[in-house]
Amino acid sequence: MLETSARLLRLLSLLQTPRDWTGRELAQRMDVDMRTVRRDIEKLRTLGYPVHAVAGAAGYRLGAGAVLPPLLLDDEEAVAVAVGLRTAAGGTIAGIEDSSLRALTKLEQVLPSRLRHRISALQAATVTIPAGTTPVDPETLTAIAGAIRDRHQLRFDYRTHDGSTARRTTEPHRIVHTGRRWYLIGWDLDRADWRTYRVDRLQPRIPTGPRFPPRPAPAIDLADFLSRGVSTAPYRYQARITLDVSATQAADRISATVGVIEAVDATSCLLHTGSNSLDELAVYVGLFGFGFRVHEPPELIDHLSALMHRITAAIAPGP
Repeated sequence: MLETSARLLRLLSLLQTPRDWTGRELAQRMDVDMRTVRRDIEKLRTLGYPVHAVAGAAGYRLGAGAVLPPLLLDDEEAVAVAVGLRTAAGGTIAGIEDSSLRALTKLEQVLPSRLRHRISALQAATVTIPAGTTPVDPETLTAIAGAIRDRHQLRFDYRTHDGSTARRTTEPHRIVHTGRRWYLIGWDLDRADWRTYRVDRLQPRIPTGPRFPPRPAPAIDLADFLSRGVSTAPYRYQARITLDVSATQAADRISATVGVIEAVDATSCLLHTGSNSLDELAVYVGLFGFGFRVHEPPELIDHLSALMHRITAAIAPGP
């Protein structure tokens, strides 16, 4: 039989799995009798772990308490948490860096040396490039997430592309993170349509609005919906271009916030992108490094033709 401290740790580890346990199941797992299980449950409660009784055959479940008790992590979970904290320390959420570093310091103090070596090796071999984007206030993310969870209308001030501020009222649906930026997808009540908003440009107004019944999602693939919303829809010129490479190769060069890629076959794909400048579109597609054919808009086709003549004239041999 395990010593009491080891037995408590084993019991806690079992209870941290997201399921209900009967007293008999716990007793069998730990090779003890039911009375010992009940005593150990009471000891965990005394230590601050909220072990709830479940109706039925003396069932138990670890719940949420008023304070955060210590957690047990296996090796892979500990490494995952440490890597996540290091990433968060240099991420795109404002104000989270210090708390991430404090949590990481506490974790590394108790890690076995074998895990510290794995994490240190990963850190030493990794170079992080700053995102170069405006950080997001974590309280703003929390306010949006709460409105989504409770199905409350969200009112906020929004800084538009031209720098002006506008009031928006939405039925928030989901937050989407692209790796560099955070976006809110929601139903805009004034425009009676789905819209995407950059969270770093958004300032929630408190209190939130009334509850709303959920609407069908604007698309099955919200990532694709967001990509179209930020890369094509807002712009004056919306381009459709065939690229002479596979969709996988194109995705390696083209960010989801720049354009939407649709596979055609093994050697070609279709790019949907947009811009307010024909020059910007012409230069952008010309620098891909692979063949392309522009289908629309016609203004871009004419612009590329004129550009081709100017470039040809510029490199033609002199008299």
